[in-house]
Amino acid sequence: MNRSSFIKLLGLSSLSMSMISFNDLFSFSKSLPTTEKMPVLFIGHGNPMNAIEENSFVQGFRETARKLPKPTAIVCISAHWETKGTQVTAMQSPQTIHDFGGFPQALFDVQYPAPGSPELAKTVKEILEPTNVTLDQNWGLDHGTWTTLIHFFPKADVPIIQLSLDYMLSPQQHYDLAKKLQILRSKGVLIVGSGNIVHNLGLVDFRNINKENYGYDWAIEARELTSKWILDGNHIPLIDFKNQGKALNLAVPTPEHYLPLLYILSLQEKTDKLELFNDKLVAGSLSMTSLIIG
Repeated sequence: MNRSSFIKLLGLSSLSMSMISFNDLFSFSKSLPTTEKMPVLFIGHGNPMNAIEENSFVQGFRETARKLPKPTAIVCISAHWETKGTQVTAMQSPQTIHDFGGFPQALFDVQYPAPGSPELAKTVKEILEPTNVTLDQNWGLDHGTWTTLIHFFPKADVPIIQLSLDYMLSPQQHYDLAKKLQILRSKGVLIVGSGNIVHNLGLVDFRNINKENYGYDWAIEARELTSKWILDGNHIPLIDFKNQGKALNLAVPTPEHYLPLLYILSLQEKTDKLELFNDKLVAGSLSMTSLIIG
């Protein structure tokens, strides 16, 4: 149901609509379809090869998938779609984007033909007002989305839209923007952030890339700090990550892989349970730490 349909249903004038928010609209009628509140996920996506390899992280994805109710649709915020201004994919059939190089052909051969949802894209656009959100017809599903969701929903039968990261926004602005998505949790929509909390590709130790749970001292410190803050529900230092010392500065040299975490944390409510999974370091300077809330 779109915004104009809501207005007609409730008999509200354009003047009265200007005095209330889109979120407030849902409290006016018990007849609107609701579902049990959906969990939210942050997924440490790591190496694109996780899409086709069998390892402990893939097993962690599948184990967590079994805890999820079947969503009506998915909104994914991926580290790999940065734009000037906020955009949302609005096509009916998003392409599978192989936005990487140097991997085996088998990875490029993978297609994840999940449908899109133009109607959900329009709803997200309306929910995020007054932020101007562009309906995109060109992007699709990048590897931050499909290489992980292929394990959560292997039949590719759940509609997916992607919400971009506006690189002009501050971490606090990203966090605040994401809060507006809260209402979708009661509409059967699964909201997913995909990135990596510790992500410094420039310092990857390729000699120890297969060593179990291996991290530099600063990466261990950054993981311990961020995991503690996450488990404590202490979002302030997580938002202000740039001012938390050398370990966090090394862990987050650029923000795009970290910011999807803030989108998910912003949706945490007091009654929500939180669980970490895949909480390991890789190749010295990367973490696969993931979490489910709700």
